[in-house]
Amino acid sequence: MPEAPAGAQREGSPVSEHSKREAARDVIERAVQPVRETRELLHRDGELKPGLGRISGVIALSLGFLCLLAVLAFHFPQYLTTPDLRHKYSVDVLRQLLLVALLVAGGMSLGNLILNRQRNLNLVAFVLVIAATALGGSRVPVGEFPDHTPYLGLDWFILDLLGSTLIFVVIEKLFPLYRGQAIFRKEWQTDLKHFAVNHFIVGLALLTVNFLLHHLFGWLVSSNFQQTVRDIPFLPQLLLCVLVADLAQYWTHRAYHEVPFLWRFHAVHHSVKTMDWLAGSRQHMLELIATRVCVLAPLYILGFSEAAMNGYILIVGFQAVFNHANVHLPWGPLKYLIVTPDFHHWHHASDDEAIDRNYAAHYAFIDYLFGTAVKSTKKFPERYGVVGDYMPDGFIRQQLFPFRGSKAPAESPE
Repeated sequence: MPEAPAGAQREGSPVSEHSKREAARDVIERAVQPVRETRELLHRDGELKPGLGRISGVIALSLGFLCLLAVLAFHFPQYLTTPDLRHKYSVDVLRQLLLVALLVAGGMSLGNLILNRQRNLNLVAFVLVIAATALGGSRVPVGEFPDHTPYLGLDWFILDLLGSTLIFVVIEKLFPLYRGQAIFRKEWQTDLKHFAVNHFIVGLALLTVNFLLHHLFGWLVSSNFQQTVRDIPFLPQLLLCVLVADLAQYWTHRAYHEVPFLWRFHAVHHSVKTMDWLAGSRQHMLELIATRVCVLAPLYILGFSEAAMNGYILIVGFQAVFNHANVHLPWGPLKYLIVTPDFHHWHHASDDEAIDRNYAAHYAFIDYLFGTAVKSTKKFPERYGVVGDYMPDGFIRQQLFPFRGSKAPAESPE
């Protein structure tokens, strides 16, 4: 029987098996590398410089991910969409938006791959687009489905993230308070998680708030008195609705600052050290529910009309984002009437003169009326965040913070 040539390996030999394992490991490493590099990029902060393919890559990745989520929402609307919202938008319009987003994300990522720019980042983005398309893309059929099921507000998250980003990032770039501030500033990842969770739990939050409102305050409701309130013309009724809500917000907010136990929850919101449109999303979930109950209780008792309540919701939704934004505009005398970003930035400042000041959410004159408006010779704050910087970073750690024995000042630092 002829002998094998020198250096040849017999099939099944230890050396051959080792080579196969090494080859398999190399294939897995190459497959995982794009995901690993994308994760590392998402954990960074700082300015994205144009001309390197990173800005378009991040846009493609973001759109690709949102497209995949949107396709899943089309497949499972009863579990992934918000009942009150799904009755107010056109499915056909959303299909067109989804198609455009898929084309933009796919075109950007494929173009960067061809030009060999940020290959791994754009490869992940392109894979997300392919996955969304393979699952049906904008052509997923939507039939009849039950309307009263537990749900995640995935549609609300997608639409609000897209809308807020397009509107407020543009405003921040056109009218910045701090010109050099990067869009991807420090701890943006933590605040994006807060943003996402706050939208995903919207169903549970609304259910809890409505339950508490009806069981705690239902006995105070008078249908005759509510009808009197509804008979007020729309504009004065809306202004009154906002005033009632802001008075409730003012005293609730003030209690968060002046009661040490409550401050432990509210400190999560104040721990953000860079103000922008996303900063307002950082909130403890229990504070979110408690504040909604306290603010909506008087509105529920008074019985404002649906039109006035819808107007109030639009106002509070806009101001909640806008007043945290990196924006500066010449407000003139209006700054004494309504809450502006300048006014609310002082509330988040850790400068000595800003401690426990500027509580109002809509009407600035409330703070002037109760003597809690900031009095400073400086035009803008010098620093933000909690005094002592004791709040841990990370969504989970911040949600657990109020229940831990870690040290926090007995009095609120903001």
